[in-house]
Amino acid sequence: MENLLLSAALLVISCLGVSRVDADSLMAPVNVTIKSLKANSAVVTWDIPEGDIVIGFAISQQKKDVRMLRFIQEVNTTTRSCALWDLEEDTEYIVHVQSISMSGPSPPSDPVQFRTPKEAEKLASKSKDEVTMQEMGKPTTQLRAGELIIIVVVLIMWAGVIALFCRQYDIIKDNEPNNNKDKAKNSSECSTPEHPTGGLLRSKV
Repeated sequence: MENLLLSAALLVISCLGVSRVDADSLMAPVNVTIKSLKANSAVVTWDIPEGDIVIGFAISQQKKDVRMLRFIQEVNTTTRSCALWDLEEDTEYIVHVQSISMSGPSPPSDPVQFRTPKEAEKLASKSKDEVTMQEMGKPTTQLRAGELIIIVVVLIMWAGVIALFCRQYDIIKDNEPNNNKDKAKNSSECSTPEHPTGGLLRSKV
Protein backbone atom coordinates (compact mmCIF):
# COMPACT_ATOMS: atom_id res chain seq x y z
CA MET A 1 0.00 0.00 0.00
CA GLU A 2 2.78 2.35 0.89
CA ASN A 3 4.48 1.59 -2.44
CA LEU A 4 1.25 2.43 -4.27
CA LEU A 5 0.91 5.79 -2.53
CA LEU A 6 4.55 6.55 -3.21
CA SER A 7 4.11 5.76 -6.90
CA ALA A 8 1.05 8.00 -7.14
CA ALA A 9 2.90 10.87 -5.47
CA LEU A 10 5.83 10.49 -7.81
CA LEU A 11 3.44 10.50 -10.79
CA VAL A 12 1.78 13.74 -9.65
CA ILE A 13 5.16 15.38 -9.04
CA SER A 14 6.39 14.30 -12.44
CA CYS A 15 3.27 15.73 -14.13
CA LEU A 16 3.75 19.03 -12.34
CA GLY A 17 7.39 19.02 -13.36
CA VAL A 18 6.46 18.45 -17.00
CA SER A 19 3.95 21.30 -16.98
CA ARG A 20 6.53 23.56 -15.35
CA VAL A 21 9.08 22.64 -18.00
CA ASP A 22 6.52 23.33 -20.77
CA ALA A 23 5.72 26.74 -19.27
CA ASP A 24 9.37 27.60 -18.83
CA SER A 25 10.18 26.46 -22.39
CA LEU A 26 7.94 29.23 -23.82
CA MET A 27 10.37 32.02 -24.68
CA ALA A 28 9.77 35.71 -24.12
CA PRO A 29 8.74 37.89 -27.10
CA VAL A 30 11.56 39.56 -29.01
CA ASN A 31 12.00 42.74 -31.08
CA VAL A 32 9.64 44.70 -28.84
CA THR A 33 9.28 48.13 -30.47
CA ILE A 34 7.28 51.30 -29.89
CA LYS A 35 5.68 52.82 -32.99
CA SER A 36 3.20 55.60 -33.81
CA LEU A 37 4.33 57.49 -30.71
CA LYS A 38 2.09 60.46 -29.89
CA ALA A 39 1.46 62.65 -26.88
CA ASN A 40 -1.38 60.48 -25.57
CA SER A 41 -0.98 57.14 -27.34
CA ALA A 42 1.47 54.65 -28.80
CA VAL A 43 1.60 51.20 -30.40
CA VAL A 44 3.81 48.40 -29.11
CA THR A 45 4.81 45.59 -31.49
CA TRP A 46 6.77 42.37 -31.00
CA ASP A 47 7.78 39.06 -32.57
CA ILE A 48 7.38 35.50 -31.31
CA PRO A 49 10.34 33.09 -31.41
CA GLU A 50 9.91 30.41 -34.03
CA GLY A 51 8.32 27.20 -32.76
CA ASP A 52 6.38 28.72 -29.86
CA ILE A 53 2.66 27.99 -29.86
CA VAL A 54 1.06 31.21 -28.60
CA ILE A 55 -2.63 31.88 -28.03
CA GLY A 56 -2.40 35.42 -26.69
CA PHE A 57 -0.28 38.09 -25.03
CA ALA A 58 0.02 40.13 -21.88
CA ILE A 59 1.44 43.65 -21.61
CA SER A 60 2.59 45.45 -18.49
CA GLN A 61 2.64 49.25 -18.80
CA GLN A 62 4.14 51.33 -16.02
CA LYS A 63 5.21 54.92 -15.55
CA LYS A 64 8.86 55.28 -14.69
CA ASP A 65 9.45 55.76 -10.95
CA VAL A 66 5.73 55.19 -10.28
CA ARG A 67 4.24 52.00 -8.84
CA MET A 68 0.96 52.31 -10.74
CA LEU A 69 0.74 49.49 -13.30
CA ARG A 70 -1.61 48.82 -16.21
CA PHE A 71 -1.99 45.20 -17.26
CA ILE A 72 -3.43 44.32 -20.68
CA GLN A 73 -4.16 40.69 -21.54
CA GLU A 74 -5.68 39.19 -24.68
CA VAL A 75 -6.23 35.51 -25.48
CA ASN A 76 -7.41 33.62 -28.57
CA THR A 77 -5.52 36.01 -30.83
CA THR A 78 -2.43 35.86 -33.00
CA THR A 79 -1.92 39.61 -33.21
CA ARG A 80 1.58 40.97 -32.64
CA SER A 81 0.73 44.57 -31.68
CA CYS A 82 -1.27 46.46 -29.11
CA ALA A 83 -2.38 50.09 -28.76
CA LEU A 84 -1.50 51.95 -25.56
CA TRP A 85 -3.98 54.72 -24.79
CA ASP A 86 -4.61 57.42 -22.18
CA LEU A 87 -0.92 58.19 -21.90
CA GLU A 88 0.32 61.45 -20.43
CA GLU A 89 2.40 63.76 -22.57
CA ASP A 90 6.11 64.24 -21.79
CA THR A 91 6.10 61.13 -19.58
CA GLU A 92 8.43 58.12 -19.49
CA TYR A 93 6.89 54.63 -19.60
CA ILE A 94 8.26 51.10 -19.29
CA VAL A 95 6.63 48.21 -21.15
CA HIS A 96 7.01 44.43 -20.86
CA VAL A 97 5.40 41.89 -23.17
CA GLN A 98 4.64 38.24 -22.37
CA SER A 99 3.39 35.45 -24.62
CA ILE A 100 0.56 33.23 -23.41
CA SER A 101 0.28 29.53 -24.28
CA MET A 102 -2.03 26.78 -23.09
CA SER A 103 0.37 26.08 -20.23
CA GLY A 104 0.66 29.70 -19.09
CA PRO A 105 2.58 32.91 -19.74
CA SER A 106 6.17 33.21 -20.86
CA PRO A 107 8.81 35.19 -19.00
CA PRO A 108 8.52 38.94 -19.62
CA SER A 109 10.45 40.47 -22.47
CA ASP A 110 13.30 42.89 -21.97
CA PRO A 111 11.91 46.22 -20.73
CA VAL A 112 11.31 48.88 -23.36
CA GLN A 113 11.43 52.47 -22.17
CA PHE A 114 9.98 55.42 -24.10
CA ARG A 115 8.86 59.01 -23.52
CA THR A 116 5.74 60.55 -24.96
CA PRO A 117 6.28 63.88 -26.75
CA LYS A 118 4.78 67.19 -25.74
CA GLU A 119 1.80 68.49 -27.65
CA ALA A 120 3.83 71.60 -28.54
CA GLU A 121 6.57 69.42 -30.04
CA LYS A 122 3.97 67.62 -32.11
CA LEU A 123 2.60 70.92 -33.43
CA ALA A 124 6.14 72.14 -34.18
CA SER A 125 6.85 68.94 -36.10
CA LYS A 126 3.61 69.39 -38.03
CA SER A 127 4.51 73.00 -38.85
CA LYS A 128 7.93 71.86 -40.04
CA ASP A 129 6.29 69.34 -42.34
CA GLU A 130 4.02 72.07 -43.72
CA VAL A 131 7.03 74.32 -44.38
CA THR A 132 8.76 71.45 -46.15
CA MET A 133 5.70 70.94 -48.32
CA GLN A 134 5.61 74.66 -49.09
CA GLU A 135 9.29 74.62 -50.06
CA MET A 136 8.63 71.64 -52.31
CA GLY A 137 5.82 73.59 -53.94
CA LYS A 138 7.93 76.69 -54.70
CA PRO A 139 9.13 75.58 -58.19
CA THR A 140 5.53 74.95 -59.21
CA THR A 141 4.53 78.41 -57.96
CA GLN A 142 7.39 80.05 -59.86
CA LEU A 143 6.45 78.11 -62.98
CA ARG A 144 2.88 79.30 -62.75
CA ALA A 145 4.03 82.90 -62.26
CA GLY A 146 6.15 82.66 -65.42
CA GLU A 147 3.23 81.27 -67.36
CA LEU A 148 1.02 84.12 -66.15
CA ILE A 149 3.62 86.69 -67.26
CA ILE A 150 3.77 85.14 -70.73
CA ILE A 151 -0.02 85.14 -71.00
CA VAL A 152 -0.21 88.80 -69.94
CA VAL A 153 2.46 89.82 -72.48
CA VAL A 154 0.62 87.98 -75.28
CA LEU A 155 -2.66 89.65 -74.33
CA ILE A 156 -1.00 93.09 -74.33
CA MET A 157 0.47 92.42 -77.79
CA TRP A 158 -2.91 91.34 -79.11
CA ALA A 159 -4.52 94.46 -77.60
CA GLY A 160 -1.90 96.61 -79.35
CA VAL A 161 -2.53 94.91 -82.70
CA ILE A 162 -6.28 95.37 -82.34
CA ALA A 163 -5.85 99.04 -81.35
CA LEU A 164 -3.55 99.64 -84.34
CA PHE A 165 -6.04 97.97 -86.67
CA CYS A 166 -8.90 100.08 -85.32
CA ARG A 167 -6.85 103.24 -85.76
CA GLN A 168 -5.99 102.40 -89.37
CA TYR A 169 -9.62 101.53 -90.03
CA ASP A 170 -10.76 104.92 -88.68
CA ILE A 171 -8.21 106.73 -90.88
CA ILE A 172 -9.37 104.83 -93.97
CA LYS A 173 -13.02 105.50 -93.12
CA ASP A 174 -12.36 109.23 -92.64
CA ASN A 175 -10.69 109.46 -96.07
CA GLU A 176 -13.54 107.74 -97.93
CA PRO A 177 -15.96 110.82 -98.02
CA ASN A 178 -13.23 113.06 -99.48
CA ASN A 179 -12.51 110.55 -102.21
CA ASN A 180 -16.23 110.32 -103.02
CA LYS A 181 -16.51 114.12 -103.27
CA ASP A 182 -13.51 114.32 -105.59
CA LYS A 183 -14.93 111.59 -107.80
CA ALA A 184 -18.35 113.29 -107.93
CA LYS A 185 -16.78 116.64 -108.79
CA ASN A 186 -14.66 115.19 -111.58
CA SER A 187 -17.65 113.38 -112.97
CA SER A 188 -19.81 116.51 -113.01
CA GLU A 189 -17.14 118.54 -114.78
CA CYS A 190 -16.79 115.97 -117.54
CA SER A 191 -20.53 115.55 -118.18
CA THR A 192 -21.52 119.33 -118.31
CA PRO A 193 -19.90 121.24 -121.29
CA GLU A 194 -19.62 125.01 -121.20
CA HIS A 195 -21.23 125.43 -124.68
CA PRO A 196 -24.12 123.03 -125.34
CA THR A 197 -24.51 121.82 -128.89
CA GLY A 198 -28.15 122.91 -129.12
CA GLY A 199 -27.29 126.51 -128.37
CA LEU A 200 -24.79 126.69 -131.19
CA LEU A 201 -27.38 125.33 -133.62
CA ARG A 202 -29.89 127.97 -132.58
CA SER A 203 -27.43 130.79 -133.09
CA LYS A 204 -26.80 129.65 -136.66
CA VAL A 205 -30.55 129.72 -137.46
